[in-house]
Amino acid sequence: MSIAPLRPVDARDRGILVPAVVSIPTIHNEDELRRYLSALSGVDAVGVESRVAKLSTRSLKKSTKLTAIDLAISMVDLTTLEGADTQGRVTSLCTKAMRPDPSDLAVPAVAAVCVYPDLVAHARRVLGDSPVAVASVATAFPSGRASLSVKLLDVAEAVQAGADEIDMVIDRGAFLAGRWGQVFDEIVAVKAACGSAHLKVILETGELVTYDNVKRASWIAMLGGADFIKTSTGKVGVNATLPFALVMLEAARDFAEQTGQLVGVKVAGGIRTTKDALKYLVVVNETAGATWLTAEFFRFGASSLLNDLLMQRLKQRTGAYVRPDEFSGD
Repeated sequence: MSIAPLRPVDARDRGILVPAVVSIPTIHNEDELRRYLSALSGVDAVGVESRVAKLSTRSLKKSTKLTAIDLAISMVDLTTLEGADTQGRVTSLCTKAMRPDPSDLAVPAVAAVCVYPDLVAHARRVLGDSPVAVASVATAFPSGRASLSVKLLDVAEAVQAGADEIDMVIDRGAFLAGRWGQVFDEIVAVKAACGSAHLKVILETGELVTYDNVKRASWIAMLGGADFIKTSTGKVGVNATLPFALVMLEAARDFAEQTGQLVGVKVAGGIRTTKDALKYLVVVNETAGATWLTAEFFRFGASSLLNDLLMQRLKQRTGAYVRPDEFSGD
């Protein structure tokens, strides 16, 4: 299929520019998908982990750290995905998303608020015409265990209610059983159901176990039309990790160089501190390049991270610490 003209990929010292019009391989059946995936190189697990360990030691100058903290704030998908969620809870979350620190108007708004489909319409009303997007999980989140017809109805409900972004989950059971074509077909169908809404495909990396599986799942998602590939639901024991993120960023970079399609990466689950967030930004910059250092192509799925970012931002500016709950408990 053809896609619209894209801006050049920042391949940094590789000097690669993407053509103005490109083509993405069209997959007709599972055999074609398997042939395409079999051509991918394997992941050097030792290399991935040693590179992450090295990048994690990078220190940032104060001025750079302040800029990075603001960037991280702008990349947050402020999330509430609990059975006890209420309209009041979502109202508070949306208010905070638009104005994270009411005492400092220089603090940027976050990228999105992420809620269940039945709360999308309320979030849309509260956010109004603000730049904060409404994201919604769908497709039988977090398990992904439902019929395709049910998953598509889940997506349709969220989109009709005003969702700008859909976070779908793949069927990990199908993937691990080798039914890659089923996973691909579901992504294609969900993408079509999204209409103009962006699609984030959650791989649930902790359940995929190996780096090779994460790489294959990333490519299946991107070939199927994902606008973002996302690590996790945040509902399992192992969620986002720096090595999983590095593998996904390499996949997004290589996909862009081969096809011209820029696909974002979202990390979610267990990212709670500014220190952790800055490590991810270093990995993004050193792996995919500056093009991905924007909320358009990199996100943090988080609920508690924002407060720590705000606390550390104030510390960098004033030298004084405040408690995270000074910025509200949302």
